[in-house]
Amino acid sequence: MKGWLLAAVIAAVVIVVVIKRLRGEPLNARDLLVTPLVLTGIGISSLVKADPTAADLTWVTLGAVLGVALGAVRGVTITVFERDGVLWQRYTGRTFLVMAGSVALMAGYGFLAAKAGMHEDARPVQLTIGVSFLGESLAVGLRGRATGVPFAPERGRR
Repeated sequence: MKGWLLAAVIAAVVIVVVIKRLRGEPLNARDLLVTPLVLTGIGISSLVKADPTAADLTWVTLGAVLGVALGAVRGVTITVFERDGVLWQRYTGRTFLVMAGSVALMAGYGFLAAKAGMHEDARPVQLTIGVSFLGESLAVGLRGRATGVPFAPERGRR
């Protein structure tokens, strides 16, 4: 798939996820993990194709840890609540503030990595977005489980 087409598809998926979560949506365990795992997988595939150096892999690994941590912080700002006997989630204003701060921090990190010689192809955006959503999902999922309220059933199985 062409790079621009893949980027457009990923952007569309991220926009749909954010809009749904801003309105509020049932918290489904499967949906919570599918998007982050798919994006992370695409990012890892792109990284492998880039034939990264050891230095590139060090920068990617540190960036992935930072991305998961920032995603987890964002996950703490998401409202998790019960509706109709199942868990729901909703993004808040604080979620978007943390998101903006995360984008700024990751942009700064990417700038530092590039200045240190990291190759452009070794910095897949899909990986950055995927691990960030993974951190968010882990935080939200753990908070949801702690409530004792069941996750929403998969769509079509209600």
